[in-house]
Amino acid sequence: MSRQVRGRRALRAGAAAEDAAARRYEAMGGRVLARRWRAPEGELDLVVLQGGVLVFVEVKLRRVLHGDDPVGEAQWRRLEAAASRYMMGHGELTGAARGCRFDLALAGPDGSLEVIENARMFG
Repeated sequence: MSRQVRGRRALRAGAAAEDAAARRYEAMGGRVLARRWRAPEGELDLVVLQGGVLVFVEVKLRRVLHGDDPVGEAQWRRLEAAASRYMMGHGELTGAARGCRFDLALAGPDGSLEVIENARMFG
């Protein structure tokens, strides 16, 4: 299989995992504010307003749900910086939020999805 084909498959699989995570948050009463929001600091997979809390969701497609840490320290710092930029630029959407958190959504190859709330403390 060529590198291009693998890349397209990975992109589709990642998008499907993000869609599944978005549906999960919507089923729990959340409102998806942004998908794949990009800033110079990095990309936020999902931004969700849930119960008055702004939730930044990092979605990871995994061969095995449990194991090594799916998000390294440098990536957490980029996500935090992107989240700060998002909040500064979207005050009309985020100003009434009672707080924020970072969640991790781990998608398995079988379509399973595990959401870890407060996977990273902000700040």
